[in-house]
Amino acid sequence: MKGTALLINEDQSVTVLENVDHSVYEELANEEDLAHPHCTIGDKEVEFDPIFSVVWHEEAIDWDYGY
Repeated sequence: MKGTALLINEDQSVTVLENVDHSVYEELANEEDLAHPHCTIGDKEVEFDPIFSVVWHEEAIDWDYGY
């Protein structure tokens, strides 16, 4: 299942990962409390700054809607 993972960073900025497997969300959700959470997207290991929370949206987000 593909969807969008929203990473709420500790500095209150948001990182959006679109069209990723649910396993990517699960991997990041398990690492919310780590200093440098990371996940595997495709064949690439990706590391992030500290995150406050991770949110999953099962479908694509319509950015043209005007959020």
